[in-house]
Amino acid sequence: MAGFDLVVVGGGTAGLIGAQTAARLGARVALVEAARTGGECLYTGCMPSKALIAAARDGLGFDVAMARARAAIAAIEPHDSPEALEEAGVRVLHGLAVLDPDGTVCLEGRRLPSLTVLLATGAAPALPSLEGLGPCGALTSETLWSLAGLPERLAVVGGGPVGCELAQAFARLGSEVTVVASAPRLLPGEDPDASALVRDALEADGVRVLAGDRAVAVSQDGAGWALRTAGGTKVPYTHLLAATGKAPRTHGIGLVEAGIRLDGRGHAVTDETLRTTNPRVWAAGDVTARSRHTHTAGVHAAAAAANAVLGTRRKAGSIPEPRVAFTAPEVAAVGQPTAAGAPRTLTVPHTRVDRAVADADPRGFTRIALDRSGRILGGTIVGPRAGETLGELSLAVHAGLKAQHVAGAVHAYPTHSDGLWSAAIQARLAGLDAPPARAAARLLLALRRAIARTR
Repeated sequence: MAGFDLVVVGGGTAGLIGAQTAARLGARVALVEAARTGGECLYTGCMPSKALIAAARDGLGFDVAMARARAAIAAIEPHDSPEALEEAGVRVLHGLAVLDPDGTVCLEGRRLPSLTVLLATGAAPALPSLEGLGPCGALTSETLWSLAGLPERLAVVGGGPVGCELAQAFARLGSEVTVVASAPRLLPGEDPDASALVRDALEADGVRVLAGDRAVAVSQDGAGWALRTAGGTKVPYTHLLAATGKAPRTHGIGLVEAGIRLDGRGHAVTDETLRTTNPRVWAAGDVTARSRHTHTAGVHAAAAAANAVLGTRRKAGSIPEPRVAFTAPEVAAVGQPTAAGAPRTLTVPHTRVDRAVADADPRGFTRIALDRSGRILGGTIVGPRAGETLGELSLAVHAGLKAQHVAGAVHAYPTHSDGLWSAAIQARLAGLDAPPARAAARLLLALRRAIARTR
C-alpha cells in the first residue's frame, strides 16, 4: 500500500472535516473508522435530539418524534458517507486503529505508512458513579434512541445542556421527569439569569428540578427502581438518563505508548497548533480538552489538518466558542460575558423586542459585555431562536468589533435580533453621554447656530 501524507483516526465531525481539508490541499489522505462515518453528532447527538425537541414542541407523540429523528439522520447521512468521502479524495478504511510506539497507525495488524496522523476519536458519554448502578443501568444520549416506548418516569442526572434539553423534551412528550443536578443551578456555566429562566421553563413544563443535590445511589425494591440523593430525596423512575458529560476515547489505542501525553481526565494534550507530544500526531475534537462542541471540533480539525500536511502553525487557542442550549427558551452565548476585564454589561429585556412581543413570548433577554473601549467581549441571548441570533454576536467577538459597529449596521425589523442591535445602540448612546462627547457636540451645535445667524 502506498504511503499517505495524513491518516485520520475517527470518522466523526473532526475526522470528516480534517480529512476533507487535507484532501482539498492535495494531500494523500486515509480515514480509519471502526463503526460508521458521521459520528455522534449525526447519529446520537445534534441531529436526532433537535428533531426530538422540535417534535415535542409541536405536540407530537413519542413514536412520531422518534420517526422524525430517524428521518433527519437518513436525510443527512449521505453527506457524511464513505462514498462522499471517497469522492472528495479520502481513502476510507474500516476497522479498529491503534498507534504503534513510533506513532504509525496500525489497522488490525496492518501498518498504514504516513507522514502525519490526526487523532479524532471523539468522546463517549460518561456514566456517573452511583452505588448500585450496573454498567447497563442507565441510558445516555448515545443509547436512548433505542427506546421502544415513552418512559413513564424519567430521572435525569445532570443539569447541563443535554440534561435540560432532553428533560424538557420528554416532559412535553408526556413523561414524568425529575432532574437531579449537583450544581446549585441548571446550566452552571451560563449567565445566572439565563439559568433561572430555563429552570422556570422546565418547571412550567412539569419537570421536577432538584438542584444542588447530588445523586449518590440507585436501588430496586418491590415498587421498582429509585434514585437516592445526598440530601435523602428518593426519586422513583422507570428509566434513568445519565447526562453528566463525556469521557475522551483515548484508552486502549496505544497513545501513551506512542509518547502522547494525556491530562488527568484522559484528553490528549496538545499545544496551540493542536500538535500532541508526539511530533507526528495532531489531535482535534472531543479527544482534546480544547473543544466541547461540534462546530469547534470542525474548526480545530481544519487547522490541525493544514498544520499537519503543510507544516503551518495556525493556532486554535484564540477561537471563541459559541454555544447553545436548545431548551425553550434557548440559551445562546459566546465568550465570557461576566469575565474579568469586562467593566460593563448592557442588557435588553425581550419585553422591549417587538418581535418577541408580537409572538407573545417576551421571556428572555440579550446581554453583552464590553471592555473600556467599547469592544464586545461576549454575550448571552435567551429567547426563541437565540441560536440563530448568536451568529452576529460570535462574529463581533471573533473580529474584535465594537458596539458602534453593530449599532451602525442596519438590521431588518421586526426580528429577534433587535435585542442585540438595541444593546449595541445603548452602548453607542452611552458613549455620546460621556463628558468629552457632550462637550464636542455642544461646541459644534453652537458653531452651527452662529453660522446660521450670519446668513
